[in-house]
Amino acid sequence: MSAPVKSVLNESKQIERAALLIQMGARMQVLESETTLSYERLIRLYKEIAGKSPSKGQLPFSTDWFLTWQENIHSSLFLNIYEYLSKGVSLDSVELLTKAYRLYNEQVATAEIEPLLSFTRAWRLVKFVDASMLTRTKCSKCGGLFVTEPYENARHYTCGLCNPPARAGKSKSAGALMLH
Repeated sequence: MSAPVKSVLNESKQIERAALLIQMGARMQVLESETTLSYERLIRLYKEIAGKSPSKGQLPFSTDWFLTWQENIHSSLFLNIYEYLSKGVSLDSVELLTKAYRLYNEQVATAEIEPLLSFTRAWRLVKFVDASMLTRTKCSKCGGLFVTEPYENARHYTCGLCNPPARAGKSKSAGALMLH
């Protein structure tokens, strides 16, 4: 079996894709997964675009982060945007992810809330949903769809906005969710 023919045009598209992902804050594992460029090329490109070496270490692999109070609200906002776009427009997975992440950032900026969801976490969230490790469940009070574990009892599920934890919304830090 012969090796695939190298295409300058395809390589250019891969570099463009990697550059966009780097600008959005993607970590190396995301770049390796979503492009066909070699690790060495990605490192050079990362240093050229970001002006520094990429972060080292493993990506978080727990679904728990997405289920805590504020993080769940941010994750749910992003995932609802992502799901809405996926039904409305024909985009490849990376285009869909980047557009949804931009819209998420616009929404939190408009609300003057600090974005808690990094691009890499948004990518990981989509992977968790695709693997059926997380899903969306409708809140029995407000009807909104929130990120939950797949075995959540939908009949009795109440979201963190309708039933916030006791200390929720008490933070004095700028950009935190405040409950009135």
